[in-house]
Amino acid sequence: MIRLIVGLGNPGTEYEDTRHNAGFWWVDQAARQLGGSLQPDRAYHGMVARVNGAAADGSPVWLLQPMTYMNLSGKSVAPLARFFKILPGEILVVHDELDVPPGQMKLKLGGGNGGHNGLKDIQAQLGSGDFWRLRLGIGHPGVKSEVAAYVLRKPPQAEREGIEKMIDDSLATLPLMLAGSMDKAMAKIHAKPPRPKPPRPEPAAGKPELPPASPPVGE
Repeated sequence: MIRLIVGLGNPGTEYEDTRHNAGFWWVDQAARQLGGSLQPDRAYHGMVARVNGAAADGSPVWLLQPMTYMNLSGKSVAPLARFFKILPGEILVVHDELDVPPGQMKLKLGGGNGGHNGLKDIQAQLGSGDFWRLRLGIGHPGVKSEVAAYVLRKPPQAEREGIEKMIDDSLATLPLMLAGSMDKAMAKIHAKPPRPKPPRPEPAAGKPELPPASPPVGE
């Protein structure tokens, strides 16, 4: 069961629309969906919302946007988790992911950090990597040396719309996550869209389609 949801990003207006802030966008919408209000909390170095009774067992759910800049995200996450006795397996970290194409997403428990500095610091500060990650695909620029500039740029409109649709789709699984049904949430997040139906074949050239036969007329 998820008790703490963390969206990763960088504070400041110059970063708010960049790819690296996709986790912030997700938590903003989650707060609206749950009726929470994110407020600055100096004790946890971030924007924090407590939503009472949101978890399946009636306990509160915490939403967090670290205001520490990405590289120090753990400085915000670890104190809140420790104070409220939230285990790593009860934490969901939502973040941008270079290795997933734009508009696609992956949900997983544990694993490495893939070079993501926010995940790296959370692992170090918690002393564990056994937390859930919702990886929001932003694609890769193709050249490693361009990654830093790429994640800190605004995506083009079509790409932004794809990310927003992905956020909407994944938020539909939030009730499952709060109920502890992570397998069901994962199945929905990883489900491929249905294939479009093939178009009806056109009649062959020179052979007009015959109208349906008229029913027989009664005597």
